[in-house]
Amino acid sequence: MNDTAKVVLEGGPHDLIERIVPVPAPGSDVKIEFRNGYEHFRATARHSDTPEGRLPVYEWWERTEMPG
Repeated sequence: MNDTAKVVLEGGPHDLIERIVPVPAPGSDVKIEFRNGYEHFRATARHSDTPEGRLPVYEWWERTEMPG
C-alpha cells in the first residue's frame, strides 16, 4: 500500500507537466523546481476527483528564482 499523500496543483506555468505530486506532509506548502526557479503552491479547502482518487487542491501563489 502506498501511503504517500498526493495533491493536485492548479495555476502556475501552463507547461508545468506534473499536476499530481506527492506532498511532504498534509497541509504543508509544495515547492516544485522548474526552469531555474521554484513554483510555490498552497493548500486550499477544495478537492478534485482525479484518476488517482479524490485529492486536495493546491493553488499556485508565487515563483522564486534560483540564485545565480
